Amino acid sequence: MSDRATESAATKGGDISTMGEAMFKSLRAEIDATMQRDPAARSRLEVVLCYPGFQAIMLYRLSSACWRRKWYLLGRWISAIGRILTGIEIHPGATIGKRFFIDHGMGVVIGETAEIGDDVTLYQGVTLGGTSPSVDSDSQRNVKRHPTLADNVIVGSGAQILGPFTVGRCARIGANAVVTKEVPEGATIVGIPGRAIQTSRTPQSETAPFVAYGTPTGNIPDPIARALDGLLDEVQSLRARVNELESRGKEDSDGNGLPAEGDEREAAETKQSSQ
Repeated sequence: MSDRATESAATKGGDISTMGEAMFKSLRAEIDATMQRDPAARSRLEVVLCYPGFQAIMLYRLSSACWRRKWYLLGRWISAIGRILTGIEIHPGATIGKRFFIDHGMGVVIGETAEIGDDVTLYQGVTLGGTSPSVDSDSQRNVKRHPTLADNVIVGSGAQILGPFTVGRCARIGANAVVTKEVPEGATIVGIPGRAIQTSRTPQSETAPFVAYGTPTGNIPDPIARALDGLLDEVQSLRARVNELESRGKEDSDGNGLPAEGDEREAAETKQSSQ
């Protein structure tokens, strides 16, 4: 074997070794992310064998690699196998960052043009979907139709995030929320349609406490209750103003020698009794 062939073989062997090492580190990072966010996970082997979220992510990585090489049918086939095995549907065209965690997982749907940053957490029943009409599909291909989740986003169970907009870094989407517009960094969104109940100009750091299901507990401000309280305060203020005006009008009537409302009623009753 010539020196050039030997050098080429050594280079290929080194590349394969480097790729294998990178894949092992990525795999371990995914497993560790699961164990950090789920106290029920007791070992790495348990995560590999028993966690459908982890299995779905691994199958997505494989299908996505096929998709990037334009092996579209193979990528979709692997994705379909993953959906059958795990109940989680991730389109191979989606872009997903590092340490992605899907807890429980059943019913999760991630669309083709969805983009997900690092350290993102989704719970069961989440949809990252599009709002494009189901007509004229040709004009919608290769067009951004699904949401983008920035780093450290948490999406609670049953939440629907629909449309081509961005959910800012460290945002929290509460369980069963329906979000159809931009979410600022550090915000907490709940309800249908989604409303911000907490906002933060300075997004939470990676060391901030983990918020399970994206839904804070404790004394949560309710935007609807807050609006109703404001309306009640306004009604009380208007009622006090009306009472004040009525009292002032009665005083003016008495001062001008005009009979008051009570006097008019008494005079009418006296007239009727005399007849």
